[in-house]
Amino acid sequence: MAYTTIDDPSENFQVFTYTGNGSHPRNLTNDGNSNLKPDLIWTKNLSDNGTNHVLANSTMGFNAPNAPSAGGQLATDSSGGVNTPNATYGYVSAALTDGFTAAAGGTNGDTCNANAKEFVAWQWKANGGTTSSNTDGNITSTVQANPTAGFSIVFYTGNGTQTGKTVGHGLGAVPKMIISKDRDGTSNVATWRIYHEGIGNTKYLQMPQNDAEATYNDWDNTTPTSSVYSVGGAGGYTPTNTNNTEYIAYVFAEVQGYSKIGTYTGNNNADGPFVYCGFSPAWVLVKKTSATGDWRCWDHKRGVNGATKRIRLNATDDQDSGYDHLEFLSNGFKLRSTSSSSNSSGDFIFLAFAENPFVTSTGTPTTAK
Repeated sequence: MAYTTIDDPSENFQVFTYTGNGSHPRNLTNDGNSNLKPDLIWTKNLSDNGTNHVLANSTMGFNAPNAPSAGGQLATDSSGGVNTPNATYGYVSAALTDGFTAAAGGTNGDTCNANAKEFVAWQWKANGGTTSSNTDGNITSTVQANPTAGFSIVFYTGNGTQTGKTVGHGLGAVPKMIISKDRDGTSNVATWRIYHEGIGNTKYLQMPQNDAEATYNDWDNTTPTSSVYSVGGAGGYTPTNTNNTEYIAYVFAEVQGYSKIGTYTGNNNADGPFVYCGFSPAWVLVKKTSATGDWRCWDHKRGVNGATKRIRLNATDDQDSGYDHLEFLSNGFKLRSTSSSSNSSGDFIFLAFAENPFVTSTGTPTTAK
């Protein structure tokens, strides 16, 4: 499909860092004037070990029962189901016109606003909380889509069928990455299951595990199309389509100048590979696929040039400055260490979003940083 030019990536994706103050509720406004009302809000306590990632979205609802299902938040470091927002747990309670509302949640480590603790929030725009029923697949889904930015939130209920089932995603472009989760944590395979174009439709990755790519029928051995992706399983297990199980999925298509979804080969050298994105990154996720390796993430608001402070998405520890070094450049990123999880010898996938485009989504050069 033809995308609208994204000259300002911050209108669709934002990184925001803040210091908690323990208040409830607390409104947090993004830097600048992006006017981004986020639909996926992902926060992490940067100060403390043992604190969960917090993923909340406007499709499930924040702190109140919302269609299509009761509100709640998930964690990529856990295969469990949603944690119901309450005064003890701590939660994202609302999206604002340019930010979100955080609740303190007592002393629990999962809180989004613990006093004197440092936090990061990654935020994506879908459709302002407005969903629609999608019948493009033979399983009806509830979809909230931002086709311009190649991002949608998909909700559906599985029917237990192992092959031949599809779910509509609403993007009008072929997804290159799908991050899917049984939201109740009760299916026969409750881990986060991840599709990435770089490993193909017969493979999957999972969180919180850090395993190498594995072969299974999560995606019915079928590449997504511009309207649907396939779900299923084999041998009695249906990781993406367990009967009467609710699923939430974050679906990403690539948009030139705004997002890049691809692969690179590590060289186990401090002078690591340069990875072209077509923009100066705001956020980069990498995962080794040919062997064990953590899910690791950097952003442009922490550390120096995004190079020194990584976060493990599959773990509850704080940010770390001692292992992985990744440098953000005007048109991509470069690995600067021999970390086993980001630049050992082997194959890696990545997902990146722009701070500043090198070219716009129509291919027009911009002023480099």
